[in-house]
Amino acid sequence: MDISLQDVEYRYQVKTPFERLAIRNVSIDIPTGTFMALIGHTGSGKSTVLQHLNALLKPTEGKVVIGDRVITSEKKQKNLKEVRQKVGIVFQFPEHQLFEETVEKDICFGPMNFGVSEEEAKKRALAAIKQVGLSEEILGKSPFDLSGGQMRRVAIAGVLAMEPDVIVLDEPTAGLDPRGRKEIMDMFYSLHQTRGLSTVLVTHSMEDASRYADQIVIMHHGEVYEKGTPKEIFSSPEGLLKLGLDVPEVVRFQQKIERSFNTRFSRTCLTMEELTEEIALLVKRGAVK
Repeated sequence: MDISLQDVEYRYQVKTPFERLAIRNVSIDIPTGTFMALIGHTGSGKSTVLQHLNALLKPTEGKVVIGDRVITSEKKQKNLKEVRQKVGIVFQFPEHQLFEETVEKDICFGPMNFGVSEEEAKKRALAAIKQVGLSEEILGKSPFDLSGGQMRRVAIAGVLAMEPDVIVLDEPTAGLDPRGRKEIMDMFYSLHQTRGLSTVLVTHSMEDASRYADQIVIMHHGEVYEKGTPKEIFSSPEGLLKLGLDVPEVVRFQQKIERSFNTRFSRTCLTMEELTEEIALLVKRGAVK
């Protein structure tokens, strides 16, 4: 399902003394099957954009097209349940949203809330728990008896059980150690590929943005500052550094090597494998001994 934000502006608390402009002139296209990373500082507008992706917020100007639905400020929207079923959001610390007696009931809650029968919801719960790498035995347990990592996977399974076409990830690895972050992101990337999901990742991690995304959008002061492929975005890291944003560690290492040997690689390296290949070419040319 395609999503398109077209010249979107959003203001909080309109026509009050506390009115605040959050985003303006935001145009972003998310074609079906895209893995997009949305990056920027806290307060740059990322979370506001995120909430427009399934009509949690309606634009004060412009329009948002979600599949065949057009969301504007003028048009009164009815039956947004279908939109919110098709665009699932995994918020930061999703485990904080668990509340049912058992894991199975927690996962079934979302689908049943959207009109799915209990029998079908249980089938989805079983499939979803396996997709997030947990055994079916866990379905009968209380979510509050699980480890933190297991609780997060259960919360993610609850979103997957709604069978969305688009999944939006709001800092999904917050609070996890490096191993846990990689496991969760690898899981999402596998789901993205096997289920053909459109995926939007809101993150501060440049490593995750470069490793998993095929498109990156940089937000700055409520506007789209730049957008492009990871290669395009990170080939000129100076612009990101001026914004106070980081660049992937591999890119920083490449810059150091290029400065040290007064040379330029043939490409921007985003993985250690690519960097190793470029170093091998330097050695072959005799630039490094």
